[in-house]
Amino acid sequence: MANLGFIGLGVMGGQMVDRLLSKGHTVTGFNRTQSKAEWLVKKGMKLAQSPREVAEAADVVFAMVTNGPALKGIAEGPDGLLAGISAGKIFVDISTVGPDLSREIAEKVRARGADMLDAPVSGSVITLQEGQLSVMVGGRAETFERVKPILLDIGPKVTHVGCNGLALSMKIAHNLSLAVQMLAFSEGVLLAEKSGIKREVAVDVLTHSAIASPMVKYRGPFVLQQPEEAWFDVNMMQKDMLLALELGRQLDVPLPTTAVSNEFLTAARGMNWAKLDFAVMFDVLAQMSGIHTGVGK
Repeated sequence: MANLGFIGLGVMGGQMVDRLLSKGHTVTGFNRTQSKAEWLVKKGMKLAQSPREVAEAADVVFAMVTNGPALKGIAEGPDGLLAGISAGKIFVDISTVGPDLSREIAEKVRARGADMLDAPVSGSVITLQEGQLSVMVGGRAETFERVKPILLDIGPKVTHVGCNGLALSMKIAHNLSLAVQMLAFSEGVLLAEKSGIKREVAVDVLTHSAIASPMVKYRGPFVLQQPEEAWFDVNMMQKDMLLALELGRQLDVPLPTTAVSNEFLTAARGMNWAKLDFAVMFDVLAQMSGIHTGVGK
């Protein structure tokens, strides 16, 4: 069993720590809002007071934070991860940030004699709880092999895609499709509904049809009822869409459906739905179709 650290104990990060503890690993964790970590402390997690303290305590440190500025926030400064990490240790960043920033942090980690992998994941809270999460990993092959057994305790599909930053490129390519699929699914449901088919029936048919990807299956029902707590809110989804559009610009890859889907996320923010799950794209399109769903009231 490994001596691990984990920075960022939000919805997904907290569930990952819970899973790692259940596999017998020792985990020292840090979260900016410590009250959100109490349930994990009760399960045996040690609570640190700073990212530096986590890095000093653990051999392998994971982080899952919201965006690039948050990653820099936990990495830099006197209480940051870089101040506590030392030779032989490994930093595994699960956050979805720009590949260039990740490579920049990796260089700083290596300057301390440690190493870094970017290891974003594919899946939802339900996928993670069911043990079906997949992990894509960028970094040195030998470092990947050292960490792979721990990653397999998070999810059964772990793939080394290449050097640092490439797993993030893969994750961005993956995430743009989530919003695009959600918008296409919403179009189908609304077309059926305005033809006279009950929304519940349309959702049932489409989530059991040839177009029912795993994402459509677990998020499709959200057009009937938003979850009590967003699995992946509009702001988080739009952050990834903007990363995709920027990467597309850099690589000369046109992303037309990504651009359109991103505009629906902007509209959701304009309707004060930024903190709702990004499935609220359906409600934006519904209002444009003359159907008021009652979301946000």
